[in-house]
Amino acid sequence: MAFLQELIKQIDDPDLQKRILLEVDKMVKQKKFGLVFEEHLPECTPLYDMEIKRGSKVALKTGKVSDIYLVRSMDGGRAMCERKTDHAEKEFALDDLVAVAEFGEPIYPYLKPIDSVCREPDSDLWHTLIEADNYHALQLLVYLYPGKVDCIYIDPPYNTGARDWKYNNDYVDSSDQYRHSKWLSFMEKRLKLAKKLLNPNNSVLIVTIDEKEYLHLGCLLEEIFPGDRMQMITCVISSQASVRDHMFSRADEYIFFVFIGNSAVYKSEDDMLNEGQSAKKSQLWFQFVRTGKGNLRSDSKTLFYPIYADPKTGKILSIGDSIPLDVPKDQIKAPQGQMIIWPMTADGREARWRTGVEIAKRRLQKGLLRLGKTSRKKSGWSVLTVNEGTEKRIEKGEVEVKGFDQNGSAILEEKSGSQLRVPKTVWNKVSHNAGWYGSKLMEKILVDRKFPYPKSLYSVMDAIHVVCRKKDALIVDFLRVPGQPCKP
Repeated sequence: MAFLQELIKQIDDPDLQKRILLEVDKMVKQKKFGLVFEEHLPECTPLYDMEIKRGSKVALKTGKVSDIYLVRSMDGGRAMCERKTDHAEKEFALDDLVAVAEFGEPIYPYLKPIDSVCREPDSDLWHTLIEADNYHALQLLVYLYPGKVDCIYIDPPYNTGARDWKYNNDYVDSSDQYRHSKWLSFMEKRLKLAKKLLNPNNSVLIVTIDEKEYLHLGCLLEEIFPGDRMQMITCVISSQASVRDHMFSRADEYIFFVFIGNSAVYKSEDDMLNEGQSAKKSQLWFQFVRTGKGNLRSDSKTLFYPIYADPKTGKILSIGDSIPLDVPKDQIKAPQGQMIIWPMTADGREARWRTGVEIAKRRLQKGLLRLGKTSRKKSGWSVLTVNEGTEKRIEKGEVEVKGFDQNGSAILEEKSGSQLRVPKTVWNKVSHNAGWYGSKLMEKILVDRKFPYPKSLYSVMDAIHVVCRKKDALIVDFLRVPGQPCKP
């Protein structure tokens, strides 16, 4: 690269030399690995309320907003304009033109109140609907609420190729060979603004998408939010599914969650997958003998030891020391009036316990190690214990020790509401059907008006509720509007 720069310096034209050096510098900084996409010509914004004057940048209201003209002169209701790209002059009626701002130019956005509706005067909840180009609306929100937003929900255009969104006021369809990089360029600018809005200590970004861009979106999110935790959820949105020619019918879409700072998923009585099955009481007691792979005595040097108990009362009296592998268990004798219980498999092989001696003694002292009757053992007894998770739940108060049996074991009881579950990564709920609780619901609200591809109201609510339960939470929602970029 240094040799190339030396060759460029030999160019006699200083202006050309400078321009080539700038382009080479861009190439040097270009990504070598990871997500690579074209940095497309930035989007232009029509400014419908701005007065058109001599020198204004304008575009035809019915044309591409990126096809820019400069107003050279005005006479009555007409304007003589010079095209920016080829300098061709053309005359237009002023009513056919709209003022335009190119990306990066200051436009000084402001919020202009249009209307207000008050339905619950005693409620602390409030909502604000902003109708604007979403990039500039986000810029304004960054000025008002930097680092203060608790949750952002984004429903961007899915870029299916079915003319479902516009870039520079022109539909992006499946024939556009740059449609994926245009979409990434479009999303990158807005996600960077979203990051500035989110609370760096505790907030969540939620983005919905389908199979057309989910891979690109995942890579883009990892680039913009490095170090933050990210997870993707599969959400069933239609039991009938959308037909794909010569492919599987699509019944789901995806939801990306980016957890920033201390944010986390809340437990719920609904795990989002097993609808209709309320949270059941957890199993608190488990067999103390290890089962499954690696369960034999030979698999561990320290987890084979005797447990001494009273054969009449079934009370565990003490825990013995670990027995080396080369010492037969028959050499270990029980004190008079006591019995020894060893970890054994159902077919009579020597197994091992789940924990070491010290943990077993600790649990015995707390009443968390006890005997249970079994017909499989020659002694008629098996050893039961709680797992580490239950021990922690006892410490948190989710499981209460109500007392102790005659054999010294704890009487455990789960507190009401403690059977909450963490939602699963596949969501399958009737209320998430986008047709029944999205399209049909919107038809009743927006009479004679179309809202393309609405989400189920309940899927949106669930997505936010599982990660954000702050009473005074500040939530920003991006909406898709027909023929326009998504708007907050």
